[in-house]
Amino acid sequence: MSNPSIGIAIATRNRSDRLAVTLRQLRALPERPPVVVADNASTDDTRERLARDFPDVRVLALPANRGALARTHAVRALDTRYVAFSDDDSWWAPGALGRAVEYFEAYPRLGLLSARTLVGSEEAPDPLNDALARSPLGPATDLPGTQVLGFLGCAAVVRREAYLDAGGFHHLLFIGGEETLLAYDLAARGWGVVHCPDVTAHHHPAPAARPERPAMVRRNELLTAWLRRPVPYALARTCRLAADARSAAPARRALRETVTRLPAALRARRALPPHLERAARLLEETGADKETALS
Repeated sequence: MSNPSIGIAIATRNRSDRLAVTLRQLRALPERPPVVVADNASTDDTRERLARDFPDVRVLALPANRGALARTHAVRALDTRYVAFSDDDSWWAPGALGRAVEYFEAYPRLGLLSARTLVGSEEAPDPLNDALARSPLGPATDLPGTQVLGFLGCAAVVRREAYLDAGGFHHLLFIGGEETLLAYDLAARGWGVVHCPDVTAHHHPAPAARPERPAMVRRNELLTAWLRRPVPYALARTCRLAADARSAAPARRALRETVTRLPAALRARRALPPHLERAARLLEETGADKETALS
């Protein structure tokens, strides 16, 4: 049965084969959600293939690669109350989106739901599942699941109003560990961010990891610190990265790209409210901040 209250947003670039697999999986879902694909200026046959094989999918042909910000374009294009994110290599289990809608309808403060993620054809649990489930932030009476400040971008469902209220994924981060900042911004505006393991997503990543990803993740961790965390904390993280840069090429790249973006980050700086800073510190003190590093 079609569920018009939830849609799916996908950002993609130059992965038409994997995107086709994802879209066939999504097309088979019992909820039959509308799908919007934001194409990050692909140079392969992505747009031609979508027009030929998936005419029911709305395509946003972006003129340049916007990274994670492409998801925001897709969210704006959808008129559903809730939006599930998929990447071009991930999809949702049958019934998962219906269950997510039930949670959003029952809990008005719920802004983002992080799902349990199963990886590959073996359906191995993603290590992030346990990290999220162990979050020391615990439950809240007006939210389902366990409160978290991290999630996996391809396995999250958002309340569209909350996502846009928080500003979506930040343009400075582009891609790579961009989820933590969105979780911070949602929570800072009073929206709940939780992990619900009875909502399931499937992730089939390519065997070869992107070689540039470690540098991008470290860059974005540091930019997130400058954007939202106390200045002494951000300075300490900067010194740590600078020390690592003496001997590690990914750290040197991360430091160089952080310095380039730092003036814009300082202009956009907005420190977390005290209760959220305490929550972020608690996650770090207990080791549960690995949930964000894994994402």
